[in-house]
Amino acid sequence: MTTAPEGIPTVDLADLFHHDRAVRATATDAIRLGFGEYGLLYLANHGVDLDLRDRLFDRFVAFTDRPREDKERLNAAKIWFQRGWTPPNTERAVVAGGQPDFKECYFAAPVPTDPGCAIEYPELYAANVWPDGDDGFAADYVALGQQLHEAGLSLLQGVAMALEVPQRTFDHKLEGAAHVLRLLRYLPLDAEQVAAGVLWGEEHTDFNLLTLLPGGRFLDPDGHPCARPDDGAGLALRTRSGDKVRGVAPPGCIVAQVGQQLEILTGGLLLATPHVVTAPRTPGYTRVSAAHFLHLHAHALVYPFERFRTDAARRAYAPPVLAGTYAIKTLVDIGLAPPSALDGLGYRHYDRLAQQREGERPPA
Repeated sequence: MTTAPEGIPTVDLADLFHHDRAVRATATDAIRLGFGEYGLLYLANHGVDLDLRDRLFDRFVAFTDRPREDKERLNAAKIWFQRGWTPPNTERAVVAGGQPDFKECYFAAPVPTDPGCAIEYPELYAANVWPDGDDGFAADYVALGQQLHEAGLSLLQGVAMALEVPQRTFDHKLEGAAHVLRLLRYLPLDAEQVAAGVLWGEEHTDFNLLTLLPGGRFLDPDGHPCARPDDGAGLALRTRSGDKVRGVAPPGCIVAQVGQQLEILTGGLLLATPHVVTAPRTPGYTRVSAAHFLHLHAHALVYPFERFRTDAARRAYAPPVLAGTYAIKTLVDIGLAPPSALDGLGYRHYDRLAQQREGERPPA
């Protein structure tokens, strides 16, 4: 384990499975610190091909540079933007002041999902869609997502060890879930927006179990890759004590971040980290990045594990709810799903008796 200047630890994924118990203990201690205080840690030896990431970024930038009418074919508003292209200024953070995030995105599921859930949750478990004209886009997208997914599954075994629960605790809770890899391009701001302090992404917490961030790339006003324009641009997070720190992974590392589902399962022992994406103080720059979201299966219960189910945790995270229901509610909150999506929860056949009685003859 190493520690960044901000105190955020770096965990070598191989250390979690080392033959030396002391090495494993050091790694799990780092998970408890990183995920308990910061909600975030840096992951080394993760097995993610960063050259593949960069190639996919090139393909995604080329896609976002297409005319809007070309991208609109992949605008999947009917499935709450859970696959395909999300237009700019669509999503908003739950605690934001109403400002939508200045970004456009692409969503796809890189690993197989439960086919039964496609009937129960058609929007969350929808089929992937891909742009025309780039045969390698889908292949690179799926390959990067699968690598990030495997890294996440391995890290979750380490999380289980850090929590002193069975090592495979999370495996069956994630199999077949609606895991998604999202590509993002943050939009250029003009001078007035920069002066007003407009953010690329308002402060929020992720609602899934675990998020993996393989790094991003800044583009200058001419669209060329460039260094970070200023130290204030990029990811910042808020610690459990409320301090804000900058999240910059060491070279070659990726970022792992706690989502709300993992916080709830641990009764608050691990922190769903509040984070914000700030734009450069110079107009015209954009940024492309990626995030892989590992989710609980739609049928899994979002409620503290028995060993963390204190009275305080019960009060904080009650009532228990299925992960699929939890996802629908959150997608409504952030503006991706319409409020009417909540009408699909619960019993939907109250009108059946009225339909049966319609035109019914009185009893003889």
